[in-house]
Order: sequence, then structure tokens, then C-alpha cells
Amino acid sequence: MGSRYRIFMYKLWKLKGALIGGLAVGIICVCAIFAPYVAPHDPYLQQVPKRLIPPVWIEGGTMEYPLGTDLVGRDILSRLIYGSRVSLTVGCLSVILASIIGVYLGLIAGYYGRLTDTVVSTLVNIMLAFPFMLLALAFIAVLGPSFKNIIIILGITGWPMYTRPIRAEVLSLKQQEFVLAAKAIGMRNNRILFLQILPNVTNSIIVIASLEVARMIILESFLSFLGVGIQPPTPSWGGMLGEGRSFMLMQWWLAAFPGIAIFIATLGINLLGEGIRDIFDPRFKDI
Repeated sequence: MGSRYRIFMYKLWKLKGALIGGLAVGIICVCAIFAPYVAPHDPYLQQVPKRLIPPVWIEGGTMEYPLGTDLVGRDILSRLIYGSRVSLTVGCLSVILASIIGVYLGLIAGYYGRLTDTVVSTLVNIMLAFPFMLLALAFIAVLGPSFKNIIIILGITGWPMYTRPIRAEVLSLKQQEFVLAAKAIGMRNNRILFLQILPNVTNSIIVIASLEVARMIILESFLSFLGVGIQPPTPSWGGMLGEGRSFMLMQWWLAAFPGIAIFIATLGINLLGEGIRDIFDPRFKDI
């Protein structure tokens, strides 16, 4: 009993970062889901006479607006809370789209090999060779900046992150006895791919996806910061950061608070992703 307890406490200690990250992500998710009930003000309400009110701990601040107001008098705290909805939604949906494309291409490249593998590997190399901003701006020029299009752009540009690791695993798995047995009994290739091989690479997909959400949030914020992402007046952390960059010396809170929100969200997701990776790592299970 004592030995099991020590092992449990050791694993818990090893996962302390994941627990902290999970707590941070959990709080952000709660704020996003219950934004209408958590936010103290309407994030779209403009009150010009109340513009540029500082945070509550600075002279001139008020408890009515704990983190101050922006250039047109909108409550920063409320916009941060509603902005979490945008960041999490874009991050999760773009990761789902990218994983679907990347995992499928990785499966067929590793399983079929030869010409299919060559074509997919070439596509991956081409995608990785292009700078992200060049691809993103090209897609935005064609599709236009909008919430839906940003998800599509991030999904289309993010799939190579899945293809190479999945391809490498499939190359190993297709030589395993259970796959050879499935071929011997006449099982079709699609059934082998999705019923035999895919379940065995699910752990890798979960780990990659959990880490990719943070990257997608940063990329969305970057595009919104440049003004080609989520368009105003929709609250977006990157958009708020872009709006406040010209006032960083005098009204520092306009850019500081959305920057801190991005930092906490991405750090929390990365810590949680690291913990998920450790949980699925066979070496960790044997400790």
C-alpha cells in the first residue's frame, strides 16, 4: 500500500505542471462558456465619455471597470472574457480541421508507400517551405478576413504537423502481426487503416493536437494583431493587442492585458499538453 501511494504521489508530482495548466485552461473555458453571466458589461457597448479609464489600482480607476476601458469606453475585462470564446473556438476548430487532413494523409502515405508516399511527402515539404504569413495572406486575399475563413486558413496551413509523425508510426505498424493477419483474411485496405491502424496512433494524435491548440491561438492572435484576422468589433485578444500598440507608453493596459491573456492561455495549454504526452508515454507508465 505504501509503495503504491509513493508511486501515485511521484506521478502526481511529475504532472504538477499539467495540473496547473489544466486549472488555467479550465478557468478560461468556464469564462468562455458562461461569458454572458461572468462579464460585468456588454463588450460592444461604447461609452466615449468613459474612454481610457485606468485599472482600479491606478489613480482614476474605478471598481466598475477593474481593468479599465479602451479607446471608445468599452470594458476591457468584458472584452477579454468574450475574446476567450474566439481564441478557444478558433484554436479547437482549426486543430480539428488540420488533424483530419494531416492524419488521413499520414495514414495513406505510410500504408501505401511508393507514389502516394512521394506525393504526400512532397506536399508536406512544399507547405513547410512557404512562410506562414505568405500562405495566410494569400488565402485571406482570396477568401477574405472572417471568423470562418480564419479557421479554414489555420486548418489548411497546419496539417503538415500531423502528417510526418503519423506516417512514421504507420510505416512501423503496417509490419505488425495484427495488420498482416488482417491482410491475410482479406480485409480491405480502408478497414485496415481505420479499424486496425488508426486506433493505434490515436495517442500521438491527441498529444499533437493538444499542443497545436496553443499554436493556433497564437497564430490567430497574430493575424488579428495585423488586422487581417477576426474583424472588429468582435472581441479578439490579438485585435485588442493591435488596438493598444500605439498607446503602450501612456495607456499600457490596453495592450498588456490581452497580451497576458494570450500568455496564460498558451502556457496553460502547453503545460496540459506536456502532461497528456507524459500520460501516454509508455516509459512514464512503467515508473
